[in-house]
Amino acid sequence: MHQERTAAQTGVVVAVRGSVVDMRFDGALPAIHSLLRAGEGGRVAIEALAQRDARHVRGIALSPTQGLARGMPVEDTGGPLQAPVGNAILSRMFDVFGTTIDSGPALHGVQWRSVHRQPPPLVRRSTRSEVFETGIKAIDVLTPLERGGKAGLFGGAGVGKTVLLTEMIHNMIGHQAGVSIFCGIGERSREGEELFREMKAAGVLPHMVMIFAQMNEPPGARFRVGHAALTMAEYFRDDEHRDVLLLIDNIFRFIQAGSEVSGLMGQMPSRLGYQPTMGTELAALEERIANTDSGAITAIQAVYVPADDFTDPAAVHTFSHLSASIVLSRQRASEGLFPAIDPLQSSSKMITPGIVGERHYTLAQAIRRTLAQYAELKDIIAMLGLEQLSPEDRKVVARARRLERFLTQPFFTTEQFTGLAGKLVSLKDALDGCERILGDEFKDLPESALYMIGAVDEATAKAKAKAMRDARPQPTREQAHAVDDA
Repeated sequence: MHQERTAAQTGVVVAVRGSVVDMRFDGALPAIHSLLRAGEGGRVAIEALAQRDARHVRGIALSPTQGLARGMPVEDTGGPLQAPVGNAILSRMFDVFGTTIDSGPALHGVQWRSVHRQPPPLVRRSTRSEVFETGIKAIDVLTPLERGGKAGLFGGAGVGKTVLLTEMIHNMIGHQAGVSIFCGIGERSREGEELFREMKAAGVLPHMVMIFAQMNEPPGARFRVGHAALTMAEYFRDDEHRDVLLLIDNIFRFIQAGSEVSGLMGQMPSRLGYQPTMGTELAALEERIANTDSGAITAIQAVYVPADDFTDPAAVHTFSHLSASIVLSRQRASEGLFPAIDPLQSSSKMITPGIVGERHYTLAQAIRRTLAQYAELKDIIAMLGLEQLSPEDRKVVARARRLERFLTQPFFTTEQFTGLAGKLVSLKDALDGCERILGDEFKDLPESALYMIGAVDEATAKAKAKAMRDARPQPTREQAHAVDDA
């Protein structure tokens, strides 16, 4: 097909309206999703989305249409938009066309595959529900992720969303021999550049691929970049049999780009101005994220909720695909409790006795109950003071405050800023620590001993070290002045 290109596969531009281009072909029409090239040197890429009649095709431009005019020739490439796959794409940064944008050397030794691929068939899907351990206590204990599942990460600016994503990439690569793919949909150019530098500094870039469609790019590019990222992820899952961690920021911008494309194509909008095909388009992307007999793609997606309205169609359709929701709290971030995960608002479908086991389920419920009781008592403490609580309520507050501090954790990716060595905590150690705190084993230790540690046994050593420092004789004022003068 590619070699037998004829004059019939060359058409002309008949209309340009923003990103929408109408073209006339006198021979056979290009197939839907075909990639067409127009303009000087074929610089304008257009994806065919509708055959309007026997001669005319309407497409959406994936690159800017400046300079495109009626009468210009259009060439049918004979195939759809393709993405590069192979080990050579690791540590590189791409745009939607598979072109490197990191100023690195030319790309060699890659295959090119269509971005339009079918989800794995039902017979190949794994029906086992397995927990995907991240090594982060607050997630593994209270909102465990599903291997091959999809988790939504809800957070505003400055609450530690990128740090949390970076740490998950670090843990995935260092301890699970996996691959991470970061897909930026409608990202600011500054965010993409910062993330690239952070990943390089953290040493996780050699096992990672980054692909961006920035917010100044046409809606067609933002709409297709998620499909290109999934094509790369499917290669590592199906051909290399490796687990893939796919990070998407932001899934709402994918829906938003689809809405723009739909409006430009002249489709009648549905409720609240969204495209009538939103459910189908989102499912076509999300259903490719799956756990199969050869490996798993586990997705963590940042989700923006318009005006905090969880009944918005974009939020409702996204929620139906998620197996876990992690909510980051600005209040917890302001208290220095990092990762700033809100344990009462976050949830996971994996927290059932049949999947995580009876002990884990019971402990998670007890932790939530303790933290919820503490949240209710905060108003009383603020008005009347801790002394006015009953002895039993004081115990609940002490347990809750120790649990909050134990669920903090120093990250590998922030070592250079905090001076604290990163900790990877196994699920067993995390559960043991929570169980012992709930059993009042550490009631005599100061709360600060449990802050920013790994396993709970570190608290005793930390408390001893602090006691020894406090027991050292402090220099008198005269001695301190003598040292300053010297």
